[in-house]
Amino acid sequence: MKKTLLFICVFGFLVIQSQAQKLRGIDKSPMDMAYYPDNFAHDRKFAPQLIGNMPAIVRVTYSRPAKKEREIFGTKIVPYGEVWRVGANESTEIKFYQDVTIQGKKVKAGTYSLFAIPTATEWTIILNKDLDFWGAYSYNAANDLLRVNIPVKKTEEIVENFSIQCVKGGDKETIMKMAWDSTLVELPISF
Repeated sequence: MKKTLLFICVFGFLVIQSQAQKLRGIDKSPMDMAYYPDNFAHDRKFAPQLIGNMPAIVRVTYSRPAKKEREIFGTKIVPYGEVWRVGANESTEIKFYQDVTIQGKKVKAGTYSLFAIPTATEWTIILNKDLDFWGAYSYNAANDLLRVNIPVKKTEEIVENFSIQCVKGGDKETIMKMAWDSTLVELPISF
């Protein structure tokens, strides 16, 4: 009896140990970050608030879903007229390291969730004060900090994975470009 009980305990321990060693699979929509200035993403020796002699402006943390031969906008993947998390998985977050201006509206330094309401001709870009939730399921419009509209453009080539890039705009300005499939939107951010 003692040998049987000892055998069951050892066997149970081995099963638990083997299950603990397994890792979940990789995300189908890997996480990525976009920065301005861009060299922030490539040169981590600088403090997050300073890039060389230039202060950091913005960081966007998002997941990159793939097109996979699907039609994206205006379908059940990203329906027109509905709040979208701007990416996949967790809600996209945008961090401003200093105060910025978007279409004449002041935005204080801080971290916000980033959403959009896409249509065929324009996107409503939304900065929301709520953080740390999955997708747009817990989105609460009462906590919106900012809403602005930007026009939709067509890309020259199909963009397979949703992408965000922050590029130099005018003097003291970055343009946050968001592209997927054949859709491109550009949000000017002044600092």
